[in-house]
This record gives sequence, structure tokens and C-alpha cells, in this order.
Amino acid sequence: MKIYLASANVDEIQWANGRRLIDGVLTTHGLVRDEDPSSERSQLLDVCHASQGPIFLTVHALTAADVYRDGRELAKLSDRVVVQVPFIEDAFEAIHRLTADGVAVAATLIFSVAQAFLAARAGAVSVIVPLDDLAIAGHDAVALLRELRAAFDASGCEADIIALRPTNAAEFAACAAVGVDAVAVGTDVLRALLLHPLTDRGVDRFLQELSKRHVSWSIV
Repeated sequence: MKIYLASANVDEIQWANGRRLIDGVLTTHGLVRDEDPSSERSQLLDVCHASQGPIFLTVHALTAADVYRDGRELAKLSDRVVVQVPFIEDAFEAIHRLTADGVAVAATLIFSVAQAFLAARAGAVSVIVPLDDLAIAGHDAVALLRELRAAFDASGCEADIIALRPTNAAEFAACAAVGVDAVAVGTDVLRALLLHPLTDRGVDRFLQELSKRHVSWSIV
């Protein structure tokens, strides 16, 4: 299972890359705006330079013509860009056209198996399922991921399933258990995944034991 960092902060991306914790970066309009609202293109270029894997960037449009235009422009920023397109009826044609032009497209706002299949049929290489939105609406996000994984495997569908924004280690583990292809997590969640109370307790014990020992080194 791949891990993408949901961030547009260059320092966060470099921190995660430096520790080899991530396989790529996924951004949203909000994340980019939080970093540099005055120059989005410049910020996106910085993100592309900081990332060592795929960079998921979102179009600014909903109509077919505008989605296609935005997607083409975003794809020019890097050959590793995957254009995120909200999966609505008007964008269906744009996904076809972008895919025909060789632009990798990820369909966002996927909340059902039917939507995921249609997005893949249109040419999307990934379908992105927002777990937090499903939870707020009272749906079982993990159950949907499990159903989607089974359906894709049974039909031979090759589009990647990306679980967006699992909020804790338990949800992260559940995503891995059902076999999603990738998760996209924020920096806070990624840092939290490194921690466990028992690990902290074990480190304290290790330091206590180490302080009681006299270690001498000799060179032969």
C-alpha cells in the first residue's frame, strides 16, 4: 500500500521524503491556499520540485471544457502530475479527452462502487474516496472500501483505490487490511502513526537500563 502526503507545505514534504515515509503528494485547493494564496502556480511548482513521486493536483473547474483546459495546464508542471477531477457528469468528457492526450487522471469525490467503475471506464487511473466525508454522512467508509476492492478484483479493473484522509492508526490499518492501493494522510496523522504509548514506555525503560550500565569500548 502506497502512502501519499496530503500537503502543499514544502517543509512537510521534504521531512516525509527524507525519512522515506511517502510515495508521493496529494494536494487540494485549500492546502495550497493555506501555503501561498498569492501565487498558486509558484507553490505548485515548489511542491513538484519537493516531491519524488506522483503529485496529485486539482483542477479549478467543473465544466468539461474548463476541466480539460485546467488539466492540460496542470500536466505541464511536471511529468509526474496526476490531475484530480471531481467526478461529475460534466467532467466525464474531460476525463476521456485528458486520458486520450496521455494525461493521468484521478477521479475525486467517489462515494460508491458505481461511481468508481464509471470513473475507471472514463479512463481514470485512480479513484479517490474521502473517508472523512463518508463518516460525517454516517456511512461506513471501510465497508465501502472493502466492497470496492472486491468489485475491482472480480472485474479486473486496474484503477487504483486511494483512501483519502484516514484520521488515526486504526483507520489506516483498516485501509491496509481491505487492500486499498494507497492512502493519503495529513502530516499530523503521519507523525501520529509513528507513535505508540508502549513504544514510549519501552524507550523510557531502555534509557533507564542504559544509564545503569557502564559501557567501555576498546580498540583491538
